[in-house]
Amino acid sequence: MILWQDYLTFYETSLPMSTIDTTWRNLINNDVATYGIGAWKDDILVGFTHVVIHLTTWSSTACCYLQDLYVNESVRGKGIGRVLIEAVYNFADEKGCNHVYWKTQESNADARQLYDKVASLTDMVQYRKNL
Repeated sequence: MILWQDYLTFYETSLPMSTIDTTWRNLINNDVATYGIGAWKDDILVGFTHVVIHLTTWSSTACCYLQDLYVNESVRGKGIGRVLIEAVYNFADEKGCNHVYWKTQESNADARQLYDKVASLTDMVQYRKNL
């Protein structure tokens, strides 16, 4: 839970406890296509990623949305982010997904240096309407 709070702080945001509780319930519920992958160093969780497997109208197979990715500041730059992304690739492949995608803030230069090495930047622009 500490890394989750660090992640929210990194993005200068907060979530209601009810949302956090729902997220954790979904991660352990086998009937929900939301999954978590952790990176451990000396029995300490130092990074995580959450993914959502979902259908798409553009393919007959599902795709994988890498929704959250966070590595503790103390171990950044040591390849843990790359290992987590590659674990997502393997997981998505095992689930029969046709691609993995994610988004990040345009200003997140450190993460984008890694992302440019492990995936292709698309020309898609996101629009959003909160409800």
